[in-house]
Amino acid sequence: MPVNSDISKLKIPTHLAVIMDGNGRWAEQSGLARTKGHVAGIDALRRLVECSLKYAIKYLTIFSFSSENWTRPKDEVNFIMRLMHHYVTSDLDKLIQNNVKINVIGEREGIDNSILDLIKKAEQSTKENTGLRLIIAFNYGARKEIVNACKKIAKQVLGGKISIDEINEKIFANSLYLPEIPDPDLILRTSGEYRLSNFLNWQAAYSELIFIDEYWPDFNEKIFIRALQEYSKRNRRFGGL
Repeated sequence: MPVNSDISKLKIPTHLAVIMDGNGRWAEQSGLARTKGHVAGIDALRRLVECSLKYAIKYLTIFSFSSENWTRPKDEVNFIMRLMHHYVTSDLDKLIQNNVKINVIGEREGIDNSILDLIKKAEQSTKENTGLRLIIAFNYGARKEIVNACKKIAKQVLGGKISIDEINEKIFANSLYLPEIPDPDLILRTSGEYRLSNFLNWQAAYSELIFIDEYWPDFNEKIFIRALQEYSKRNRRFGGL
């Protein structure tokens, strides 16, 4: 399907989640430093946001930096932090103009104050926006999110606010980050890897999963449409017939 074709036949997911994988391998295959792959990955992120706006995605969650990524070489981690700072500061005005609302999920304890200030600025300056909801998973791990939810519920039980017998899936889901956000309809991962890598484990229970071979820096609208074409073929039964 050409990029400019009528999209009326495509099913558009309400919530798209993306694992942006393969920056380093893309760079290495091109004979470049891994940092060049992260720079190219930022351009691909811009294309993803543009596609999400164009095709009326309501919620877009991106896996920008996992809680496990801190184990990477210090120089690479520091570069990613500077790159994130540059992306937000350079693109924030455009995101505001496009009515994008930003939320960041993940652990904030131990994060450098300059990054924390940047997160607060992005969330505060877009909090009244009503268009695309851009959720950035930063220093995020799904298992940690689930553990935190358990702690919240345990405190409610100890405080006498709820009983153990009252705990159900709804109460648990409401204890996760951003409980008002619907679960992802589609989770897309680039680079040919076939796993979630500790990303939205609870929320992904009935998500459609699509894995594409291209590395993240090569992501473009044609790949985006290809994913939507595949998603449109899926019959989502949620355990029913």
